[in-house]
Amino acid sequence: MTSAAIALVGCVTINVYFPEAAAQKAADQFIGNVLDDSGVAPAAQGSGAATPAKPVPGKQPSASLLDLVIPAAQAADAPNIQISTPQTDAIRVRMTARFGGQLKALFNSGAVGFTANGQVVVRDAGSLPLDQRSQANAIVDEENSDRDALYREIARANGHPEWEAQIRKTFAEGWVQRSPPGWYYQDASGAWKRK
Repeated sequence: MTSAAIALVGCVTINVYFPEAAAQKAADQFIGNVLDDSGVAPAAQGSGAATPAKPVPGKQPSASLLDLVIPAAQAADAPNIQISTPQTDAIRVRMTARFGGQLKALFNSGAVGFTANGQVVVRDAGSLPLDQRSQANAIVDEENSDRDALYREIARANGHPEWEAQIRKTFAEGWVQRSPPGWYYQDASGAWKRK
């Protein structure tokens, strides 16, 4: 091997990219479990994730010099997104119970909506009787606490705490996609829209 090739191999940086398609699939699975198990009618849409192209049978993909020097498994350090840990399972149970109870009613009434950053907020407190507003705020606070813990735990469980913001964004989009018609959400500019 020439010294140029050795120098090239020594300078290779292996970047771990955020696996968006895997994250979308994981978010869709988690959200679907919460909404389906709580009795919320799921939207009749797919996750929107593109299916990767499959290689042509009998034909091997071409290999580059780097593929020969650095095994593909080492370079492709992009894990499947792990969403099932004891912590995420406990969060899912709490979220399912919340959606099956008062949170679903708050969404159905339009009093709460999904934010663009993957949380829930009281959108229209005036639509709630005065004596129910503090209880609605408490439910939203509990939900947001679990959402923050969920996004953080998924990033941590996958060995990439720096992915938390991207996981949050992916889940934010997933909650809106899987929600039933009539529920409110914020678009990227912060404007409220009704699905």
